Amino acid sequence: MKILRLYILYRLPIIILLIVLGVMSQILNKDLITAWICYILAFISLLLYFMMGTMRLVQEAVSEGDVDQALVYIKKIKFPRLLLKPIRSGYYMLQSNLSLASDDLTTAETNIRKSLKTKSSIVGDVQGTNLMQLGFIQLKQGKTKEARLTLIDAVKAGIPDKESMAAVYLQLCSIEIQRKQNKVGKEYFRKAKALKPKSEEIVKQLTMMEKNIARLPG
Repeated sequence: MKILRLYILYRLPIIILLIVLGVMSQILNKDLITAWICYILAFISLLLYFMMGTMRLVQEAVSEGDVDQALVYIKKIKFPRLLLKPIRSGYYMLQSNLSLASDDLTTAETNIRKSLKTKSSIVGDVQGTNLMQLGFIQLKQGKTKEARLTLIDAVKAGIPDKESMAAVYLQLCSIEIQRKQNKVGKEYFRKAKALKPKSEEIVKQLTMMEKNIARLPG
């Protein structure tokens, strides 16, 4: 794993080294086979540099909760438009997450919209997750009307895990109750509860909401 990390971090110097070795093998030693092996490895490394970047390291850092290191790795990607579509979509989503963590809502929204535009058949369920994140960003921005429509679209697109879906239903429940649409709000609450989420935070929200929603007419 350490070797792979070093390879990803130092792809460009490795590419240059491979080219130099190839030239030396071809000119000095007249060894065309070794030269072409070096050229092919350099070409493959160049493709990986542009098409995958350091996204593997970024995702590892995020999964370990090391946001600062994730930022260091993600800044090493200089040409995000050249990334493979699924990786590009993940790149913009992670950029949005990192901006959201630092309360830069404008940048977070810009990046999640870029992720939404990067459609790929390989990642079929990402649209719902992206729309969910956009909806949560809009809520933080105070754009409740837009957030409601976005979260409804997220549900229609499909959200892969029950915890996230329950969180979306709870937000929609809260929005509908604010709109005095108690019947619709209660239906969203029932859907959230039916998913039986296990996240401590969501369970706490469900408990609080249940106490309040029981007093509402409709």
